[in-house]
Amino acid sequence: MRAFSQLLDALVYTRSRNAKLKLIGDYLRRTPDPDRGYALAALTGSLDIPAVKAAVIRGLAESRVDPLLLRMSHNYVGDLAETVSLLWPAPDREHPEMDDGTVGLAEAVTRLRAVSRSDAPAELARMLDHLDASGRFALLKLATGELRVGINARNAKQAFADAFGVDVEGVEEVWHGLAPPYPELFAWGEGRAEQPRATDIPVFRPFMLAHPLEEGKVDLADYAAEWKWDGIRVQLVRAGGETRLYSRTGDDITRSFPDVAAAFTEAAVLDGELLVRGAGQGADEHGGAAASFNALQQRLGRKVVSGRMQEEYPAFVRLYDMLYDGAEDLRALPWSERRARLEAFMPRLDPDRFDLSLLIEAADFAELGEVRAGARDASIEGMMLKRRDSPYVAGRRVGLWYKWKRDPLTADCVMMYAQRGSGKRSSYYSDFTFGCWAEDGELLPVGKAYMGITDEELRWLDRFVRQNTVQRFGPVREVEKSLVLEVAFDSIHLSKRHRSGLAMRFPRISRIRTDKPAHEADRIETMRAMVT
Repeated sequence: MRAFSQLLDALVYTRSRNAKLKLIGDYLRRTPDPDRGYALAALTGSLDIPAVKAAVIRGLAESRVDPLLLRMSHNYVGDLAETVSLLWPAPDREHPEMDDGTVGLAEAVTRLRAVSRSDAPAELARMLDHLDASGRFALLKLATGELRVGINARNAKQAFADAFGVDVEGVEEVWHGLAPPYPELFAWGEGRAEQPRATDIPVFRPFMLAHPLEEGKVDLADYAAEWKWDGIRVQLVRAGGETRLYSRTGDDITRSFPDVAAAFTEAAVLDGELLVRGAGQGADEHGGAAASFNALQQRLGRKVVSGRMQEEYPAFVRLYDMLYDGAEDLRALPWSERRARLEAFMPRLDPDRFDLSLLIEAADFAELGEVRAGARDASIEGMMLKRRDSPYVAGRRVGLWYKWKRDPLTADCVMMYAQRGSGKRSSYYSDFTFGCWAEDGELLPVGKAYMGITDEELRWLDRFVRQNTVQRFGPVREVEKSLVLEVAFDSIHLSKRHRSGLAMRFPRISRIRTDKPAHEADRIETMRAMVT
């Protein structure tokens, strides 16, 4: 456990992405199996220890530490695992110094996976008693899967590829067909075996992504235009008699959308946008019939989706591209040929669950811009421009695909509450809830954001919160309603879950309006007029 804890410490205090990748690569090369495999699983979020959750750790800590001290410390530190690792009392024994070599990483994973939920606290306590503070932190992070060390799953896979001189896309191709601690993957990386193959397994293939379209214009003779829909990008995979749905990050979301999975029975790999059918909506000039993202959000992340939920929020996929037709890999073909194959494939699919993203007709780029400016459909984010001769290649390749998002909406809102951040922001109030004025003069929350501000603005806002706090609620502070924030957002929708009846999509702080008095901030009725 010592080597893994040292890796986590180093990652936390390293800012450079390349330096982080090298740290992970060095660890993977020098650490034996199966420890390194479980570490890689933890770094990619693929390690599941169902018996240990945050509530278990909190309850265990409260049995060893004064609950008030724990809550106050957690409020200050901002991370439960770090708080518990620092406060955990050393057990009484003859030699008080901790020896984190007594609990190996693979051993810890095996023991925690084997215990029941009722036995998990005692087993976890026994291991914590034999670790120092750094080892305890590593164990708790490992158990919960919430590492927060500035590395995502793609970065960890890239680190593996760099360390062993293999193609990261090759890693992605087989990743979902493998299981921790990945002995086949390391055997391939070290040249002891051939690359693993996922045969008759519905595995994830890396998505092709787009660059933002900036100043330069593209020639519509070379590029096709289609709508960029505001759902979540998904990959439908049918192989070996099994169907899976994957998100853009490679997460398996099949259980959240069993109705879509059940309807996809043709062996293929398709790329599309997961949406929810709009109640009472028919197709319009955009392809239509899709509700706002807020409707889709009712189903995201659910492990069990009731029949009623499926009826109230019927999901479907608007298809963009075709990667495989049966066992035939189409990715090397130009976009125009893949599009023709997809169009020919559509009659084999259930029209209630799958439709085709329409192409946009325009004589030139200027006309295309006019069409984009007039699009305020609730489920349209903007446009995609795809080079007609482009193959389907993983990641972002310059000159092939562009995204041209519609201009964001903005509103002047009043800061209401602030909450401490996590990780590097745990010492700052960095998550801000803001609102607009109702007709009766009450300020109602319309959104929450932590993005869009610079480090200097973060420090300024943190000082404002500390100097203008009127009430405290644990890690949350209510502030004097005097500061106006200009908030940019992609769209706004009706929501029964919020007091204001509204919910913003992708809100971010674009400006601090110290020049504007709070009473001049926007009104709820103004926001309602923006609902699409």
